[in-house]
Amino acid sequence: MNATRSRIRASMLAAWRSFVLSFASTAGSITLFVLSVLSIAFILLGVGLITTPYVLQLVRKHANQRRLLAVTWSDVRIPVPYRRFPRDLRTGFTGQVERTVLMLKDPATWRDLQWLLVDMTAGYVLLALSFALMVYPVEGLVLAAGLWRVFEDSTYWYGFVPVSSQATGLAAAALGIALFHVGLWASRPLLRLHFVLARSVLAPTHEQELAQRIDRLTETRHEAVDTAASELRRIERDLHDGAQARLVAMGMNLGTVEALIEKDPAQAKKLLAMARASSAEALTELRDLVRGIHPPVLAERGLGDAVKALALRLPVESEVTVELTGRAEAPVESAAYFAVSEALTNVVKHSGAERIWVDLHHAEGMLRISVTDSGKGGAAIGTGSGLSGIERRLGTFDGVLAVSSPAGGPTMVTMEIPCALS
Repeated sequence: MNATRSRIRASMLAAWRSFVLSFASTAGSITLFVLSVLSIAFILLGVGLITTPYVLQLVRKHANQRRLLAVTWSDVRIPVPYRRFPRDLRTGFTGQVERTVLMLKDPATWRDLQWLLVDMTAGYVLLALSFALMVYPVEGLVLAAGLWRVFEDSTYWYGFVPVSSQATGLAAAALGIALFHVGLWASRPLLRLHFVLARSVLAPTHEQELAQRIDRLTETRHEAVDTAASELRRIERDLHDGAQARLVAMGMNLGTVEALIEKDPAQAKKLLAMARASSAEALTELRDLVRGIHPPVLAERGLGDAVKALALRLPVESEVTVELTGRAEAPVESAAYFAVSEALTNVVKHSGAERIWVDLHHAEGMLRISVTDSGKGGAAIGTGSGLSGIERRLGTFDGVLAVSSPAGGPTMVTMEIPCALS
């Protein structure tokens, strides 16, 4: 009984979603398709150069909304294949022209327009069929309940049943019940088929996926080289300004001690004490430097314990949950560790949070890490922010970063890195 109720509830929900989505498939897709065609056509007149980027941006938002509904309602994942705009894109009219040209050269733009055509026709038919199979049977029950009397002097067709008497009214009810059972079985698959149809048009071809993969690898390779170079410069600077300076000072003190050991033993003892203190400070700085390159606890005990050790040093109350059945490769662990470290540093510096939650687990070939804080929110990925650095670090391993940070909080930073655990 409970299973039947759950199935009816799920099918009714799918029918309602199909009904709501059908308006987007008709009004939204038709309007955007007409605007897109007119705007592109007006490019020859010079007007389209101004309107086309805005119209195509609306089309992309419409398609991305359908992607979101596809994965939320039917677990159908549709890739987002749009090319990125260059960082040095100019502003003003020249920038508009460049943006228009870039969007028209993007194959994903033309797939979006093709999808609008499919969405307003075949896509709409699937949605209409999905909710009709759950709603249309109600008419058969109403006819059987007494509405058939209205059609005693004429013939009213309910499906393939001519309704004009009590007997035919009962036949209409039987047909409605049969259609209702078909709807119970078919409503959710039809809604999913709608999203699968959208994916067949919106998703890039294999060749385009390879081209995007090459572009992404080229970009991440440059970023990895730049990151490595900046890390080397940081290490060199820390050595030069820290440990090296202290070792030089210690050597000078020891040279002075040699000259004073017989003439002024008391002063020599003071200099020896200073040299010992300098050696301890130099050792501490070297340990911190090594920890910044690759923490010993990470190498010895793995990512989970390394993040727990990192959280213990925070001035904010923190809770770390680890569900890892093995260890990832050393470069992946290192990238994940420093990404978490950067995220926690951002929380302490900017969020004003009183509590932090860190969760690490591995599922479906993905290392997933979330850092949540009870702060004021408002975090965003942008030029110069620490989150941009995390995104670049993860991008080297095909990882992704997602940030949810409404005003007033809470903030959740989610990181995913594809990897296998040993």
